Amino acid sequence: MPRPLLALVLLLLAGCAGGDAAVCTAGTGKPMQVYQLYFGRAIEGGGFVADQDWKAFRDGVITPNMPDGYTILDAEGAWAAPDGRRTVTDPTKVMIVAMPSGSTSLEAVNRVRMEYQHRFSQDLVGLIVQPGCAQI
Repeated sequence: MPRPLLALVLLLLAGCAGGDAAVCTAGTGKPMQVYQLYFGRAIEGGGFVADQDWKAFRDGVITPNMPDGYTILDAEGAWAAPDGRRTVTDPTKVMIVAMPSGSTSLEAVNRVRMEYQHRFSQDLVGLIVQPGCAQI
């Protein structure tokens, strides 16, 4: 992940140290943690994580760690190039998953993040965690 994007993600994460639990009204589900993971597909030195490699990662790593389901969105990350004269873009996969609060859920999320970083030589898989209400 490019340094400017890494800085933005770290800034966003700095505000979530305490993480209040959601208060769910009738019919909106149970309190959960909602995790958003950002998988950049650019590979350092050029090229991108191929579709078949992404699918193998999804099937072999994400699904076993998120057996109750998740959503994957195609996105495009963007940041200012170091020269400040252009915008750099990166095809990205965004995963959204609601899971019960607790160390077991966070460990599963971090297994996915660490494996992607290792397998595809990424500096970071971005993460945002928010309290929410979910029916799963």
